[in-house]
Amino acid sequence: MTKVSLFNQNGSQVGEIELNDSVFGIEPNQHVLFEAIVMQRASLRQGTHKVKVRSEVRGGGRKPWRQKGTGRARQGSIRSPQWRGGGIVFGPTPRSYSYKLPKKVRRLAIKSALSSKVLEENILVLESLAFDAPKTKDFKSVLGGLSVEKKALIVTADLDENVALSARNIPGVTVVTADGINVLDVVNHDKLIMTKAAVEKVEEVLA
Repeated sequence: MTKVSLFNQNGSQVGEIELNDSVFGIEPNQHVLFEAIVMQRASLRQGTHKVKVRSEVRGGGRKPWRQKGTGRARQGSIRSPQWRGGGIVFGPTPRSYSYKLPKKVRRLAIKSALSSKVLEENILVLESLAFDAPKTKDFKSVLGGLSVEKKALIVTADLDENVALSARNIPGVTVVTADGINVLDVVNHDKLIMTKAAVEKVEEVLA
């Protein structure tokens, strides 16, 4: 079993916690990680791009000149694709870019992301994380006590309004619940900070 230090909210080490090797101790599969990140980034695309086709551009109701006898190429409309101001052929239209990977692949990807953080020693486990009221200053002091200076992903067992509001205005800090933990967020942040309850919840689902 992999052991990591357990900290309190003030940044002091209060013991150790054993992590389940089937979740936090596997050999990361880089290809699956890549596939999961591409899938998530594709799903984030809005897909609202749009061009006008020949039937949507303005004008072009009349045949510009007669079919024969002018010496010029035959034309049916001044809004055909070859004309300036004409319709666009095969241009982008609104669509969804999202797609799904198999469930086993998605599970392997999140396990690989979590195991990578353990191997890099970029995971911190807190005994608990709670505030009496939303206060950004208090959250900054917690990060300071843990010596976290870069981007950090905070994972709590359940949604805590005070924690979420306290971290909202800090650049590079994201708060998610154990249910909402995902590959892109884990990989995109330098430090992964989880509460003990969140670790247990993640292990329960993925082990």
